[in-house]
Amino acid sequence: MAELYPPIEPYDNGMLDVGGGNHVYWEVCGNPDGKPALVVHGGPGSGCSPRHRQDFDPERYLVVLFDQRGCGRSTPPASDPETNMSSNTTDHLLADMEQLREHLGIERWLLSGASWGSTLLLAYAERHPDRVSEIVITGVTTTRRSEIDWLYHGMSRFFPEEWERFRTVPDIEHNDVVAGYARLMDDPDQEVRKRAANEWCSWEDTIISQEPNGTANVYAGRSLDEKLSFVRIASHYFSNGAWLEEKELLRNADRLTGIPGVLIHGRLDLAAPLETAWELDHAWPDAELTVVEDSGHTGSDTMAEHKHSTLDRFARN
Repeated sequence: MAELYPPIEPYDNGMLDVGGGNHVYWEVCGNPDGKPALVVHGGPGSGCSPRHRQDFDPERYLVVLFDQRGCGRSTPPASDPETNMSSNTTDHLLADMEQLREHLGIERWLLSGASWGSTLLLAYAERHPDRVSEIVITGVTTTRRSEIDWLYHGMSRFFPEEWERFRTVPDIEHNDVVAGYARLMDDPDQEVRKRAANEWCSWEDTIISQEPNGTANVYAGRSLDEKLSFVRIASHYFSNGAWLEEKELLRNADRLTGIPGVLIHGRLDLAAPLETAWELDHAWPDAELTVVEDSGHTGSDTMAEHKHSTLDRFARN
């Protein structure tokens, strides 16, 4: 099993007022004089966890974690149907990240993330390349509409029975299934929202179910509030294409020139096929791609070892 750094607690944390009644939870751990690194969690809507702290050498890194709007410890929670989702978009999250950097007095930071987190950090880095020292990604995504369509329609060819159940919950045509879930997650009836959240999480578990190193019920095992927040945010973002133009992050990858990047991607990742990581590697002059043969989307010990060795190497820069 990949060896993590010992568990540590934050030495500082707080709630950042980002306007419109929104407050973003943040925490800092490790060495106050260390190399700054920001953890950008996935989902969207999953929140950060204490486990994320253990990827970094606490003697050499100043590690910043935050919960994106509406999830984790940030308020108001997306699980509350009264929470207005119009102020929860990619642009809002990018502004939050930059406000947090300024609040903490950090000049430049390393960005680390996976899955949706890679999309968000790439968007941030392309907008603020002078604020980014290095990038480390496991499980590359750019949240193109083609990637969203693959997740919530294309993968039906592998799991037709499960997808039929997933598709019929919103009672709409298959090509609008994500938008259908987004509407259900705004329904005033909690039972409607609960059923939609449970079925979405069941599908998420299905699409990672064949991974050799996967964990059963990763999504279904969450609390009801966590599932409601996650599904409401995810369906909101994906039904809007994350407010990114198709192929925007790949098209603008030249803005990352001069930023060292390591892309670590599982060969067996059905949820986010290797193609996207390969395309990004070719579009980004300073990226290096490592393909992990025994890993899917949820990772493996081998993937974790690659990530830790990369972070240890960048700690010396």
